[in-house]
Amino acid sequence: MYLGAHLGIADGLANAVAEARRLSLESLQIFSKSPQMWAGPPLPAEAARAFRTAVSSDALRATAVHHGYLLNLGSPKPHMLKRSKAAFLDEIGRADLLGVDALIFHPGAHLGAGAPDGLRTIAESLREALDATATARPRLLLENSAAQGTTLCSTFEQLDEVLGAVDAKERVGVCLDTCHLFAAGYDFRSEEGYGRLVDAIRSTIGQERVQAFHLNDAKAPLGSHLDRHENIGRGEIGVDIFRFLVNDRRWAKVPGFLETPLDDRDYARYAEDIATLRSLLGTGGRRARTSRAVPSPTPRAATPPAPAQPPARRRAR
Repeated sequence: MYLGAHLGIADGLANAVAEARRLSLESLQIFSKSPQMWAGPPLPAEAARAFRTAVSSDALRATAVHHGYLLNLGSPKPHMLKRSKAAFLDEIGRADLLGVDALIFHPGAHLGAGAPDGLRTIAESLREALDATATARPRLLLENSAAQGTTLCSTFEQLDEVLGAVDAKERVGVCLDTCHLFAAGYDFRSEEGYGRLVDAIRSTIGQERVQAFHLNDAKAPLGSHLDRHENIGRGEIGVDIFRFLVNDRRWAKVPGFLETPLDDRDYARYAEDIATLRSLLGTGGRRARTSRAVPSPTPRAATPPAPAQPPARRRAR
């Protein structure tokens, strides 16, 4: 796995690459604008060129832009859906200009309209975006949700339904967030549990569709539906799952981006988490055993409504 992290661009796009070099990262994820904005100022061509040059010079193995938090491609509200589609097209253009490998995005929430309608709307929105950006190079990666409120794509079946509804399959894939998987009810803390998780991936979306990971421990318990990230090995998930992931040959050429909590010591906690992950390399290199596919988590009966604007999980960047 290409170990990396989400870094800020407050000091400039190229500086994020310099920070990645300082932290000895193999992959880098950024926002191209504030995640709380529908649209950001145009990216200066010179800044974008400097970023591309820096990435090439530093030989980063994988790069990605993460879409902002306001996006909802499954909204039943016409005005919200229109704004989301426009923001999505804008972000695809920005990612293409930066020359990154992927654009990672939260698909959206049905806001009470029901999962079938919401998934259908996400698929339609994605098809429209693919048609409108036929020459764009970044892959579009749906991020699994924690099943908070009415958010969609928390199960492999839902992700598979959306992916199966688009034609340009080579341009789409999935980014799996370990905290979100755990919060949605997937228990993969043992070798057997990890094997069942891999089986579930292979029997639905297919392992080749997993093209990125967000490597996060979880503050909240299994099946909590709460998207609360924790530093590696300090949360409810523990270290073993990350040992399985970083040593699994299936993900040898897949980036894993940290989105763990930071503090006032700049990226010191990222450095600690990267050191923890690297200490696991070679300690569990064989593939975890696989068995029958794990069933999708059973939805909880009482789930609080999704917030209109998801809370930022990182410092402003």
